Amino acid sequence: MVLIAFVTGLLLGAAGAWLALRWRIAVLADAREAFGDAMRALAADALASNNESFLTLARSQLEQLQQKTTHDLDQRRQAVEHLVAPIKESLQKVDGKLREIEVARQGAYSELKEQVRQLTTTQKELRDETGNLVTALRSPVVRGRWGEMQLRRVVEMAGMLAHCDFVEQTSINADGARLRPDVVVRLPGGKQVVVDAKAPLQAYLDALEARDEDVRRARLADHARQIREHIAKLSAKSYWSQFEQTPEFVVLFIPGETFFSAALEQDPALIEEGVNQQVILATPTTLIALLRAVAYGWNQEKVAESARAVSELGRDLYKRLATLTEHFSKVGRGLESAVRAYNDSVGSFERSVLPGARKLKDHGVSPPSELAELKEIEIAARSVKAPDVPAVVPGSTADAA
Repeated sequence: MVLIAFVTGLLLGAAGAWLALRWRIAVLADAREAFGDAMRALAADALASNNESFLTLARSQLEQLQQKTTHDLDQRRQAVEHLVAPIKESLQKVDGKLREIEVARQGAYSELKEQVRQLTTTQKELRDETGNLVTALRSPVVRGRWGEMQLRRVVEMAGMLAHCDFVEQTSINADGARLRPDVVVRLPGGKQVVVDAKAPLQAYLDALEARDEDVRRARLADHARQIREHIAKLSAKSYWSQFEQTPEFVVLFIPGETFFSAALEQDPALIEEGVNQQVILATPTTLIALLRAVAYGWNQEKVAESARAVSELGRDLYKRLATLTEHFSKVGRGLESAVRAYNDSVGSFERSVLPGARKLKDHGVSPPSELAELKEIEIAARSVKAPDVPAVVPGSTADAA
């Protein structure tokens, strides 16, 4: 029984301790929950207070920032406007200039359009005229006359026609054949250069009308071959042996730069071939240069002739001046003789006549007027003493002159 009571007491003590512990735990939990609620309430109040302060501070700083930003923006806007004002003015001027340029451009475009239209019309007319010229040049007679006209124009532009320093269509007979060069250019010193203008152009004209490229090239090759053959024929005529004082070459005049360049494209050795055969190929440009050189030579010849004429006139003038100085010397000698005779007469008058005349006054003769005083002439005639004037010899040709 004692044991049961002890166990029962122990169980009751344990149950009481458990109940007391559980109560404490419950109290602690309640206290913890109350403390948590109090802390949450305090935190919420502090957060609310801090948020309100932060928002107030933020609003104040935002307003200050906005005011400052607005002020800064105004200052920057004014500064930008101050900087942009000249640019704006310049842009306005540029805009005005652009308007003027646009007006001028429209006018120039209209004028250019009109010029292009006229150029198109001119090109069409030129194409038609070129076609007519090609058709006309197919006639050998017309082609020959055209080449001679071109040669004559070249001579005129070189200034040789006005001086008549050339002879057209001179004909000579050599070994039973009649040679007729187109121009014989006279050189200073009696020399002369023969110019021939009978270059073949038929193949080139055929090439202009060819529609097929291969045919055109073949005709251009024929053109170069015909020029080479004509060089050989012209060299065989030996014009330099038929005309006196002629250099050993003849000038082959090709009446167009295009004819010459087309032949050279096909046969670049044409110039060398011509030199080897004593034939100089010349286009209008090169022939003008050659004739200008000849004209310069003629001008120098005329200058030399003028110098010789001036020298001859100078010698004649000097001879006449020498004769005139001799006459001057004769006049001077005559003046010296007259002065000497005058002075002798004055001395004789003073010595022989005046004393007797004065004695008449002593005897009461009253003259109607006083005798004028006579003075000797002391100025002598000046003689010519230049070292280059010959001295006058008495009895010389000047006396006879």
